[in-house]
Amino acid sequence: MISVWHPIAVDASEPQTLRYTISSNGRVAGSEVDIYLPNGRVECTFEFNDRGRGPKISAAYILDVDDLPVRVDETGNDYLKAPVDEHFNTKDGVAQWKSTAENGHAPAGSFYVSNNGAAAELAFLIAALQKAHGAPVRLLPAGEARLERLTDVTLNDHGQKLHVTDFAITGLSFEPQTVWLDDQQHFFAIPGTWFAVLREGWEKTNDQLYAIDIKMRDERYARLANDMAKHPAHPIAIEHVRLFDSEQAMMREDQTVIVAGDRFSAVGPTSSVRPPADAEHIDGTGKTILPGLFDMHVHAQALDGILNIASGVTSVRDMGNDIDQLQHLQDQWQNGTAIGPRVWKAGFIDGHGPYQAPTGLYADTAAEAEAAVNRYADLGYVQIKLYSSLHPDFVPGIVKVAHARGLRVSGHIPNGMTASQFVEDGADEIQHINFIFLNFLASQVKDTRTPERFTAVGANAAKLDLESKPVNDFIQLLLNHHTTVDVTLGTFEGMFTGRPGQASPDLVPVLKRLPAQVQRSAYSGGLPVTAENDQLYKDSYRAMLAMTKRMYDAGIPILAGTDGTAGIMLHRELELEVQAGIPPAKSLQIASWNAARLLKQEKELGSIAEGKRADFLLVEGNPAEHISDIRRCRLVMKNGTLYDSGDLYAAVGIGPAK
Repeated sequence: MISVWHPIAVDASEPQTLRYTISSNGRVAGSEVDIYLPNGRVECTFEFNDRGRGPKISAAYILDVDDLPVRVDETGNDYLKAPVDEHFNTKDGVAQWKSTAENGHAPAGSFYVSNNGAAAELAFLIAALQKAHGAPVRLLPAGEARLERLTDVTLNDHGQKLHVTDFAITGLSFEPQTVWLDDQQHFFAIPGTWFAVLREGWEKTNDQLYAIDIKMRDERYARLANDMAKHPAHPIAIEHVRLFDSEQAMMREDQTVIVAGDRFSAVGPTSSVRPPADAEHIDGTGKTILPGLFDMHVHAQALDGILNIASGVTSVRDMGNDIDQLQHLQDQWQNGTAIGPRVWKAGFIDGHGPYQAPTGLYADTAAEAEAAVNRYADLGYVQIKLYSSLHPDFVPGIVKVAHARGLRVSGHIPNGMTASQFVEDGADEIQHINFIFLNFLASQVKDTRTPERFTAVGANAAKLDLESKPVNDFIQLLLNHHTTVDVTLGTFEGMFTGRPGQASPDLVPVLKRLPAQVQRSAYSGGLPVTAENDQLYKDSYRAMLAMTKRMYDAGIPILAGTDGTAGIMLHRELELEVQAGIPPAKSLQIASWNAARLLKQEKELGSIAEGKRADFLLVEGNPAEHISDIRRCRLVMKNGTLYDSGDLYAAVGIGPAK
């Protein structure tokens, strides 16, 4: 017998159709339609547009009496427009699944989590978890899920009332996935600002539901902060430790570092530094102490706080976010009601249009653009980040106002202009290495707002002569204008070199440490490729590394930023800089001293020196010789508060680095 849910007072012999609106920053981006058929089959179609990217999927499910899938079929394209052809079925007690990324089998009786499932699939999982009566439900291909009922509420909108319940599923990612269901156990909503899915007709309840989710989330992170943050009652003495001198980009052996309160009180050779009588001693033999790292390209979310601190990232520069939400996170991380790094903020400005960014302020006139700059400046932002749909004519005026207010200007290169023009108009910094290559492809690329900004680079970067006159002239232009480049190498590694069914190189170093369901993302592949351009895309990624080294050798400041999974991806960014040819010690300097100087924080942060803020990480080994030792983090301190890195990682389902 196949079980399927039917709403109260609806004839079970008739199909039931539920429709949903998918929105991004309050703007309709797509839809989902779920049809519940009398024979127990559920048919779902969904698609959305995110700046030219986004999936388009047709999915069909059949569930058993325990609400476990016995058949799943999904076709269409994924977020990066690669083909989706995913199937699951059970027969004779054996579950089998196959997609472009996976092919496996296991005993039946577990819940198969699809790679490209509809939002309704989460409701199916909740139903299965409820029938497990508090026990975990095994997941396929691996892992297990647990369920917590958070709260409920009766909504009032458009003259109707509807009772909905908020559930949290653990085991799918680094943190619980919250999902709202109606009383018939049908999916109702995943509220949010950047991205939301809500039952059609009930879109106006998004803010109400999201506020409840945020309250629950904040309470969870407050409990973790209370349990995991250590406030030493006595000075801390780290003895016989190798110290990374970030100002000189060199290691100093057999050092002792004393922390008193939130400051380094003494730093020097162990032979000459005497710890206070009441100090707590930490043996640093075989370990390296480094100043807290900076990630210079993030879009901060609540989860990122723990991921960053666990990884030794004690400072971040946010490159575009919701103003109120970012302030909320910054306040929590600063006052200790949640665990997280220091934050410097870049204000995001884009123009309206089909490819507009999912957050920030929008400007369709020069006056609106300049008003946005002033608003960010009044809020204490340190930088302006421009995006692809902004009209190029607005750039000089934005730069003039921003510089007058003491703010830097950076960004994507707005569609219709080149990186050279962006720099000549006064921009201080360029985001993403792909825009460096697009500077030489202006005649071949129709619209850099679309995924063409990736595919055109994949098709052409490897063909660019990095010693040619156009490249030399461009690099000289960057030097003349003192332009910084935020390369985000890790952002493109999986995109250009990941292939379905193969572990993406960017995740290989940490893969076995990740939660079971998260590991699957490593095998999903990147941009769709053909037999003809497969190697070309890989070669083009190598050209990105080579261009990074070319700029570095010329003296152009390079930044270390992720624009991806917090913490662990900064480690990968440093590995990629070294792979490009930057010496490990210089890569570490980029992520510490150089970042602090760019943010004008070098008097307080960026190096380990007497009187400075006590931000540091303690790692096994010597990352100046083996950059990957940066992953072997053991202790992290931010502003005098001490954390065990392994405990923090465990709180988000990540195993410790060996």
